[in-house]
Amino acid sequence: MDQLSLFDTRNEHSLSPATAPLADRLRPQRLEDYIGQKHLLGPGMLLRRMLEQDQIPSMIFWGPPGVGKTTLAKIIAGRTKSDFVNFSAVTSGIKEIKDIMKQAEDNRAFGVRTLVFVDEIHRFNKAQQDAFLPYVERGSITLIGATTENPSFEINAALLSRCKVFVLKELTEEDLCQLLSHALTDKKGFGNMDVRMDRELLSVIASFANGDARTALNTLEMAVLNGEIGSDGSVTVKKETLEQCLGKKTLLYDKKGEEHYNLISALHKSMRNSDPDAAVYWLARMLEAGEDPLFIARRLIRFASEDVGLADSQALPLAVAAYQACHFNGMPECNLNLAQTVIYLSLAPRSNAVYRAYETAKTDALSQLAEPVPLVIRNAPTRLMSDLHYGEGYTYAHDTEEKIAAMTCLPESLKDRQYYLPTEEGAEGIFRERLERSRHFRLGGPQDRQ
Repeated sequence: MDQLSLFDTRNEHSLSPATAPLADRLRPQRLEDYIGQKHLLGPGMLLRRMLEQDQIPSMIFWGPPGVGKTTLAKIIAGRTKSDFVNFSAVTSGIKEIKDIMKQAEDNRAFGVRTLVFVDEIHRFNKAQQDAFLPYVERGSITLIGATTENPSFEINAALLSRCKVFVLKELTEEDLCQLLSHALTDKKGFGNMDVRMDRELLSVIASFANGDARTALNTLEMAVLNGEIGSDGSVTVKKETLEQCLGKKTLLYDKKGEEHYNLISALHKSMRNSDPDAAVYWLARMLEAGEDPLFIARRLIRFASEDVGLADSQALPLAVAAYQACHFNGMPECNLNLAQTVIYLSLAPRSNAVYRAYETAKTDALSQLAEPVPLVIRNAPTRLMSDLHYGEGYTYAHDTEEKIAAMTCLPESLKDRQYYLPTEEGAEGIFRERLERSRHFRLGGPQDRQ
């Protein structure tokens, strides 16, 4: 637990400003210097208006690491002239909470507000979260909790109902490039040094950081400290220096350029061709180049339905599970989750019947948007609708022996259309037999009760 009054002149860090990490030295003190979250802090936005009107409720900041949750909480404390108390959910218990709450009550008697910031509030158990509740209700403290997890699931309903949730987004590459450029010119950063570094390399760092300001600044600091020192005292950061700092030579590919799309195409087509060796290679090329694992996972989810479909009904759940694993673990731990899924999908039976069914149906839907829903499958919640024959002749499929009603559910002009044409691959062979019996019965053919 770290308690710091904003009216105290002590440096927050035990390290001197010159030796503190770059990310700490550049932590903005004013809202005007804060980068990112324009959807919350731009002119006229809700949180900006609350700050300007000095009407700050208890809040939950939900967002990925390194987007400025702690920094924003400290800026808010400074603007509201509040005592700032920084809690860590990892190291603080109920006793520490109660001690601080007592101090907050005393401060309140003297007209001093207390802002309590709880990092990783989702790590607090129910009893610890409940300990804040009465003080939030009485207004003794303004609570700001930061979490990377969905607060709907990780924070007690009673406490969550008394807090306003603000979603903080990962920083854009433009935001990060602005931050890195500022670090090179600000005297608290490298402004007192002559650092020579191509703009392209700043973009590489911004791309590598994946929206995390702390990662971006730490990477820049490592690159500058390992740069080549010239006879005039300048520091030059070259592409090779950055590659060594990142430990990944291939990381210098543009995640928005042609190579990005070439590699994902290579992965997709290797899986489609049942070539797990090539697929794993292209996966490794992307991951080791700094590609967002969630982007790859989303493409695997698409592949599971487009290229495997019902030939293996486990493909889609496995791909979704891989996405969740990437979200929970991140890199590098999720690399094996993705590799497992890529290999499975490469070896799964192939069918694009689901893809072809939708694309054909889409063509008909777009060309015949006005086709009426058949009366037999319309609901009839009113007398007028019944009089108009809505639902007339409808048969509840569960009431039949075959669990199929002898009626067509397509518009009259499309009643003979067949969109899903399953193959014989994998489990689709079973679906094909069922579908043939179903279509035969629905179209009025003899009953086939196998």
